[in-house]
Amino acid sequence: MIDKILQAYDIDTLKADGFDEAIMGVDLETNRLIYSVKKCLEILSEQMIYSEALEYFDYNTRGAYVGDLTPIWCEDNF
Repeated sequence: MIDKILQAYDIDTLKADGFDEAIMGVDLETNRLIYSVKKCLEILSEQMIYSEALEYFDYNTRGAYVGDLTPIWCEDNF
């Protein structure tokens, strides 16, 4: 999906390593990728229990600010 987005819209953006399968789309106003929180947690849960995945994601991923192109996290984990 990431390759299709970058090619189709010719944008320069940042991506969250290891979460390509969680990409939902792109915000064309800010050139930021949009990720599914639910899918990110599923990916992390393949290597750790859910509570550890949630803590890791909150601290190391969602909580990381890397500038204007920081990804958007879609809260779809209900």
